[in-house]
Amino acid sequence: MSLKPDFSLLAAQDQILGHGDFRYKVDTSWGNLDPTKVPVVNCHEMVMDRKGRMIMLTDEVKNNVIIYDQSGKLLTTWTLGLNAAHGLSIVDEGDAEYLWVVDNGGKVLKTTLDGKVVAEIASPVKEGIYDEKMRWVPTETTVAPNGDLYIADGYGSQYFLQYDKNGKFIRKFGGAGREDAQFSTAHGIAVDQRGGKEATLLCTSRGHNSFKRFTMDGKYLETIFLPGAFVCRPVIHGDELYAGVCWSRLRYLEQTDNSGFVTILDKTNKVVSNPGGTAPEYRNGELQLMVQKEPVFKHCHDVCIDQDKNIYVCQWNAGKSYPIKLTRV
Repeated sequence: MSLKPDFSLLAAQDQILGHGDFRYKVDTSWGNLDPTKVPVVNCHEMVMDRKGRMIMLTDEVKNNVIIYDQSGKLLTTWTLGLNAAHGLSIVDEGDAEYLWVVDNGGKVLKTTLDGKVVAEIASPVKEGIYDEKMRWVPTETTVAPNGDLYIADGYGSQYFLQYDKNGKFIRKFGGAGREDAQFSTAHGIAVDQRGGKEATLLCTSRGHNSFKRFTMDGKYLETIFLPGAFVCRPVIHGDELYAGVCWSRLRYLEQTDNSGFVTILDKTNKVVSNPGGTAPEYRNGELQLMVQKEPVFKHCHDVCIDQDKNIYVCQWNAGKSYPIKLTRV
């Protein structure tokens, strides 16, 4: 692995990105480690535990999980030996916190914070939930307030699968297609309880440049259309919804490589800032096309928000680079 500096990242250091009340200074060196000792391939996702530690998932089999403190110092690493580790969610069960780790090879694992596997969800093909011709390539999970688990089959058959807290299958909804309740890359999912409202599910339809809202039992409610933005999973923090944009329609309205940015929506689901992207513009209430403006990011795959509303950006296909911190100003 080359140890030469990425000059595009060096140029971005200390740059100010974003709009309105959500502006950030770029820190490209925050999570940098020695790649000969703690390598990464793709920095897929990150969560913060109740101690304030930043827990990151990578598909590097030597260290699937890298745990930082908030200064970017390495605390520890561990691995499950997964070469397609993709989704990372955290759940606080009161006595302890647990991680749900999703591997694109079909594994959905529940672990302790130090990597001990305590549960696994079986393939829906083996369980008869899917027929033998259906693909199973899970990408993400979320856990409801009652303990129900939802799994996004984002690279497979485009369904969301719901299980109870004991791992018993309840239902599936979605599937591939162009209807409101269907998906194109059902990549991520989150529970939305902002404003004290009844819990609903925000589900990514990345190819549709949208989040789609469903009831907790899988009934379609609405679409939040984000034209130009191939969004990854929704991340709720306070009143805001954040997401990494893996690609934008930067050229000829087509998905363009190395065109990512971050998007931020307020409690009314209006886009208020696009760090690395064009300023959000509404005409007659309709959001206009959003694309990358500053080439700081390549492919933003996830964001994690700390207690000070700083953003940590994980990237896919970004030259094996470590996370970038956006410090709110």
